[in-house]
Amino acid sequence: MKLSKLPVLALLCCFWLSPSAALAQTSDTNDHDQAVAGAMAALDEFMVAFNGRDMQAWAATLNYPHVRFASGTVTVWQSAEEFARQATFANLEAIGWDHSHWLSREPVMVSPGKVHINTVFERFNGFNEQIGTYESLYIVTRDASGKWGTQARSSLAP
Repeated sequence: MKLSKLPVLALLCCFWLSPSAALAQTSDTNDHDQAVAGAMAALDEFMVAFNGRDMQAWAATLNYPHVRFASGTVTVWQSAEEFARQATFANLEAIGWDHSHWLSREPVMVSPGKVHINTVFERFNGFNEQIGTYESLYIVTRDASGKWGTQARSSLAP
């Protein structure tokens, strides 16, 4: 029985490439999982600092330049110092805000250095009554030093 060279060559290539293909897939899975874990940890730190009303700690959870799309405007902060100068908490407290919680966070695009996360969060007053639920897209990046931080936010929150 005479075998054609093409099927034999194809079969050999499959066996030869299979371990490296599996290794590449494992590596990609590890990169994906590590990126998501880093981004989620950054969002956890973001919310803790935000609820703590600590502008310096909150600013430290971001990567710069930092961009926010909300209320029909685009705001860009070039540094943590610039970000920390805003009156965010006075403005929120004026509408009765006391704290916020994530309802959902879903990574929708992942690379080793950037994760896009669809979020839904709620705002509450001091009586733990809901005062708003908002959808947002957070882009969390890993900077040159390896720090994960929120680089951009597009929010339906005011």
